[in-house]
Amino acid sequence: MQAAPVRATAIPSFTTALRAVESLLLSSGQRTARRNAWTSVLEDRRRAKDRVEAQRVLEQRLSARP
Repeated sequence: MQAAPVRATAIPSFTTALRAVESLLLSSGQRTARRNAWTSVLEDRRRAKDRVEAQRVLEQRLSARP
């Protein structure tokens, strides 16, 4: 008796599946615009986090002054 062959194909990740659907639904220009917009959102979040951290450090320094 011979064992059934094992298939080693990887199951696509959610991100891969989402990009495949995106490529079917959106034109290339729309995909680029969406990705640029998301990159901007992430950069804005990073700057906001940096701003909050800088404000916290300044307040600590000012409150520590004699």
